[in-house]
Amino acid sequence: MRVVAGFHKGRQLEAVPGSITRPTADKVKEAVFQMMGPFFERGICLDLFAGSGGLGIEALSRGMDKGIFVDKFSKAIHTIHQNVRMLKLEDKVEIFRTDAFRALKAAAKRGLQFDLILLDPPYQKAGYGKLLNVIESLGLLKEDGMIYCEHESSEQLPVQTDDLVVMKQEIYNDTTGITIYRNK
Repeated sequence: MRVVAGFHKGRQLEAVPGSITRPTADKVKEAVFQMMGPFFERGICLDLFAGSGGLGIEALSRGMDKGIFVDKFSKAIHTIHQNVRMLKLEDKVEIFRTDAFRALKAAAKRGLQFDLILLDPPYQKAGYGKLLNVIESLGLLKEDGMIYCEHESSEQLPVQTDDLVVMKQEIYNDTTGITIYRNK
């Protein structure tokens, strides 16, 4: 597992020990970030269900100013801290060990809005419909923001919601599907 492009291109990342996470393959990560825009001109991202932090770190490497990383597993939080220290990104990140829905509510209380929200929960463990509804109802996505959803290839996500429309949808292999939403 490595950073694919940007300032930290080629740097190896630690993976979370055990089988509690499923890291996004480098090939998929590269293709997805090319779809969203190969590089960012500033902004803030939220890496929910962060695992090792690989997706959020990729966004930082490609130009995001700040990343908030959330996972409920202590091994994941420890790994994110390791990767952030190794890349000297401490001043650009906040890391929280909590449930995804609590994190979303806490972000709303702080008045945060995100340019990019990365959703890569364990397959079949988190309802995307509920997550998207909470993000919309709390106003967490900036006007031109995007939401990246990695899901099981057989899972069908909504084509649009009240505020979101699918920008891109792809199947990458037998198990991985990607849906990228943009704020209307």
